Amino acid sequence: MLSAGQLQARLQSATAVLVYFKNDNCAPCRVLRPKVRELLDTSFPMVEMIVVDTVGQPEFAGAFQVYANPTLLVFFEGKEYIRKSKFVAIPELKAEINRLYGMIFD
Repeated sequence: MLSAGQLQARLQSATAVLVYFKNDNCAPCRVLRPKVRELLDTSFPMVEMIVVDTVGQPEFAGAFQVYANPTLLVFFEGKEYIRKSKFVAIPELKAEINRLYGMIFD
């Protein structure tokens, strides 16, 4: 489990990070996470995925202004570019990441 400082440091040092805010009592969170993991593994291997439990670490949700689960934040070079909450369509997420990923890694 990362501390808030460690998470901030990772966002600044890594080129691409997807932060997945979840709650284990949230059915969409449980269903979506493996799909997001598969998307990153198959299409965007340079994007690191960090999972944050908003119940265990509520201060993270406050710090990132996350009010719903699941919420996905995608950072490139330390800056948030994509924010998706609740019902996330994988094809739409893939298209948005692909545009930025191509600019950074191609």
